[in-house]
Amino acid sequence: MIDGSQDAVRERSLLDDCVHCGFCLPACPTYVSWGEEMDSPRGRIDLMRGLAEGKIEWSENVAAHFDRCLGCMGCMPACPSGVKYDVLIEGTRAELERRFDRPLAEQFHRGMIFALFPYPGRLRAAAAFLWLYTESGVRALVRRSGLLRLLPRRLAQMDALLPDVSLHNVAARLPERVPAKGERRARVALLAGCVQQVFFPGVNEATLRVLSAEGCEVLVPRGQGCCGALSIHAGREQEALAFARDTIALFEEDPIDAILVNAAGCGSNMKDYGRLFANDPKWAARAAAFSSRVRDVSEFLAALPPVAPRRPIRARVAYHDSCHLAHAQRIRAEPRQLLIGIPGLEFLEIPDGDQCCGSAGIYNLVQPESSEEIGARKADNVLTVKPDLLASANPGCTLQIQKILRQRGMKLRAAHPVEILDASISGRPLPE
Repeated sequence: MIDGSQDAVRERSLLDDCVHCGFCLPACPTYVSWGEEMDSPRGRIDLMRGLAEGKIEWSENVAAHFDRCLGCMGCMPACPSGVKYDVLIEGTRAELERRFDRPLAEQFHRGMIFALFPYPGRLRAAAAFLWLYTESGVRALVRRSGLLRLLPRRLAQMDALLPDVSLHNVAARLPERVPAKGERRARVALLAGCVQQVFFPGVNEATLRVLSAEGCEVLVPRGQGCCGALSIHAGREQEALAFARDTIALFEEDPIDAILVNAAGCGSNMKDYGRLFANDPKWAARAAAFSSRVRDVSEFLAALPPVAPRRPIRARVAYHDSCHLAHAQRIRAEPRQLLIGIPGLEFLEIPDGDQCCGSAGIYNLVQPESSEEIGARKADNVLTVKPDLLASANPGCTLQIQKILRQRGMKLRAAHPVEILDASISGRPLPE
């Protein structure tokens, strides 16, 4: 960002778009929490400008302000000047990782996260261990004993976020091809995801059933890994680009109408491949072609006139706007359209729904205190509408909100919108 390259010049011009009007302040969860200027979008842009102009240097304090940003992009719809904060924070975090030496404990913690989460095979092994840990009663014993209070906050947070798992999480596999029911109306491919395919296999299975019922042939390319979303949002640029290249190469093998995603963070990253590879002569055209075909599953289904009959679902459903769906992809109406179209369903808007839940990729694992404060506000707002079910289009959001409620001794069923749609079309019960 500050090395005089073409990208640095471009980013300095993007910094100049900010006129310090302050419209971003109430949209920023960390500013709402603390009221600190340097923990607001325009304050962080000031820091970026200082770094770019050589007026300040990287330090632990400067890095902390960037680390405390969720990357929720809530500031972008609020900005009248069209500041590309997503590009700025992403580039700054990549520069942070190149120029700033984190403490060894921090390096180890982040290294552990990225040695596990982007790899579905490793996650399955972890899921098998978690199943044994839970079924043996050790997990309950550890929690009752108070041992978790002796652990560093970040490690205790990992335990708190762990979902319930069954052997299905370990054994679940998706077919390579699902035919369309009736006349074929489209041929699409599905990104299975990392966390999604292991800890939320029901979401992928529901997605396949719904698409098939709506006349879509679905391909699920074998050998899928991470799309790079977690890495790019954490500043691990080269790692993210390597994941992206593998994803592009895998999905361009078959002629398809669209590449569908049912995890919001993955979708926003994959739609951005064209920009990420714009200066790479070998990959620019391939990345742009790939990104042009990426659609969130709700975005795709909302544009496809429904043919599958819907059965009534009698439930009060609160819809949580995932940040990378609502802010990064600007997809708001489509999931609402799908849910409101289900007979008998009472759709509920959550107060201050634009505010992040505190999950934000790996944010709740590396900034647990801030994540907890932001998540508590979201949970409070969810509870005000007294829902029977929480709908969320991102696995991290579901884990975060359910964790907050569980800590309060409460339980609220949660489902992806496509799972609710599947229950209406197929007659299957809603997830417990």
